[in-house]
Amino acid sequence: MSDIKSTADCDIRPEEEEVVEERALQEIELSTCNSNSVKVGNMRAATPYLCALYVATAGYQGNLLGSDEQEIVLLIYVVVDMTTNAIVGIQQYLVKPTEVDQNENMLSDQVTSDIGITEKMVKTSGIPLQDAIEKFDTYVKSLNIEPQAPMFRIVTDGQLPIRQCLHREASIKDIELPEYYNVFHDLRKDFSKFYNAPQEQTFNSITDLVNYLEITHEIDSQFYVAEVKDMVNIVQRLIADGHTFNSPEIVQLKLEPGICWKNEEVDNNCVVRARGLPWQSSDQDIAKFFRGLNIAKGGVALCLSAHGRRNGEAVVRFVNQEHRDMAMKRHKHHIGSRYIEVYKANGEDFINVAGGNSSEAQAFLTKGAQVIMRMRGLPYDCTAKDVITFFENGEQTCSVMDAEDGVLFVKKTDGRATGDAFVLFADEDDASKALSKHRDLIGTRYIELFRSTTAEVQQVLNRAMDPTVRSTVSDSNGNITTPVTTTAGVNNSPTAILGHMPLLPLPQHVITSGTRKDCIRLRGLPYEANVEHILEFLGEHSKNIVFQGVHMVYNSVGHASGEAFIQMNNEGSAAQAAMAKHHNYMSFGKKQRYIEVFQCSGEDMHVVLTGGGAATGALSPVAAKALLSPPGGPLMTSPPFPPPTSNFSPFTGPPPLIGHQPPPSMGAPYPPPILYWPYPSPPISPPHQPPALLIMQGTPPPMAPPPPVDMCNLIHSMSEWNIDYMQQNPQFCTMNVGPMGMHSAAA
Repeated sequence: MSDIKSTADCDIRPEEEEVVEERALQEIELSTCNSNSVKVGNMRAATPYLCALYVATAGYQGNLLGSDEQEIVLLIYVVVDMTTNAIVGIQQYLVKPTEVDQNENMLSDQVTSDIGITEKMVKTSGIPLQDAIEKFDTYVKSLNIEPQAPMFRIVTDGQLPIRQCLHREASIKDIELPEYYNVFHDLRKDFSKFYNAPQEQTFNSITDLVNYLEITHEIDSQFYVAEVKDMVNIVQRLIADGHTFNSPEIVQLKLEPGICWKNEEVDNNCVVRARGLPWQSSDQDIAKFFRGLNIAKGGVALCLSAHGRRNGEAVVRFVNQEHRDMAMKRHKHHIGSRYIEVYKANGEDFINVAGGNSSEAQAFLTKGAQVIMRMRGLPYDCTAKDVITFFENGEQTCSVMDAEDGVLFVKKTDGRATGDAFVLFADEDDASKALSKHRDLIGTRYIELFRSTTAEVQQVLNRAMDPTVRSTVSDSNGNITTPVTTTAGVNNSPTAILGHMPLLPLPQHVITSGTRKDCIRLRGLPYEANVEHILEFLGEHSKNIVFQGVHMVYNSVGHASGEAFIQMNNEGSAAQAAMAKHHNYMSFGKKQRYIEVFQCSGEDMHVVLTGGGAATGALSPVAAKALLSPPGGPLMTSPPFPPPTSNFSPFTGPPPLIGHQPPPSMGAPYPPPILYWPYPSPPISPPHQPPALLIMQGTPPPMAPPPPVDMCNLIHSMSEWNIDYMQQNPQFCTMNVGPMGMHSAAA
């Protein structure tokens, strides 16, 4: 077995720490230590080479490598000539993280104790990841080795260094990796297969492989990590024993389209559910989030609400359980500033979302298009020619694939148009051109454009053709809406509509009690503002919002009151948000409104919503806190409303055995009720009971009244996720109740 002839010039691990630090201040690269004994000019291009690659991040190592989103801090390459079984080159690169504060500690205790690098070495001698990758590519070519050739292969200890670290981080930083990082050998798999290890034998580390072969553990001071020498010894042992390394692992970079049928069987161990996705996410965005893992053809299914809107969830199908298990380790990894929750799902979940049985969809989806675009808000008399003209006009023109055959209109069972259509494009370059026409006009209607998937086509067509699904249409703005009722003679006034909605007492998890000032109150919001606008207004402070912590307030006729309450994760977050955003401006179209932001507590929120805190003047956060939470207690107590009955609330016990409950005593008149609407704040949490309509007492801040609209128009104009929360909760029956105040449910 060949050994490296170390010299003083190539040894970067001397015994004295001062020498290490001095060397680290210079370029940390290890040239080929035995370059004098190898005549690179005589190397043949067809000679097979293996490159043992070791990757370390700033966080967890071993089988948790990459699970904490920490950046790469060390890359070690050892190139082995398979013909001579000799080491022909070694390179080690310290990599400087770019996404962390340079004034804070970068490395975990595990890194500093197990790997011979320090904070100072990384900060002073580390180079960007892209530079390290380019340097190694140049170095290999200097050895007269073509790394892009099929005979050059990377070997790693398991799947994680390539799939969970390099590809994931390269995707986040928009680094284009050379192609030879897409084909690699898993040393553990090759080892187990070649030596016919028993199935019950599991190899979790290089040490396990060394112990299995009873090889002497070697320590080589030239490597930052002693494990690298053992890894190289095992590779050379496999070569010496006749292993040819002919079954590589493939990293699939491109999401392949595919069709899933209702009668198809999907392995329960290959599916995950991702929650908290940005609403505009496409299948390509989700595939990028799982970069490095192989997704099955057509394996990304975006979940839609009952009204055809994306709800921030997706079901993803991987090629096998191994990749699904690695996907689970990306739980709470981020897309931008949003963390994504990843949970196990089953095959039935995927079939329910992505499965279809439409021959029309099959013919449409098998044309081989690279891009599927969804159009929403089309005029009902729109034709395929109108769609083609829409994309061919303007500065950025793009051609629809197969002309009119590349347009599929979504229709109901009776043949009526829904205002939706799917359009095919042949090239990936057409996607950005098509999306540039988002909100352009066809006639007098602006058209919404979204990148779509085969699964979404199946879902939308299935829903449109299902007679049990309530009728949905698109209004002039492209918003999918549902009629409140189709029964003739039913009163559709706002009051009547509210009468059909189940009224619930205010649950404890929606409005917290107590005096902890971990909430903020927003006042002066534009009437058109929704949760997305609030999150944009709060900016970086929105990451501190708790689950289901964004609460909009509406008055008794369904009009926005211009207020919202936000539950933050602690008092400090609430104070920082209030001080930073008080009297800042929210832009809405051509409007600019300054917003008042007050820090408050759950008790303050309760008082305000029950009519005790309708302040009229614009106050500073400090003054507002004094008003909202005076030392003597609440400003006004709630009116004496009767307790809810068992039919009204799931939190109360059986109804009292009396036939009639006396009405409450009449006191001073209270302000008209306002509707309090709880929204889920992103990222969406695990399954939970959707909120229902809540009635409270209180008055909105003094603003100019909005133009009168009926409730149907109100629903039509709401944000895409608002509509889903206006569904009747099947757990509670509809009943007529008297004027209700706020009832705190038992936690």
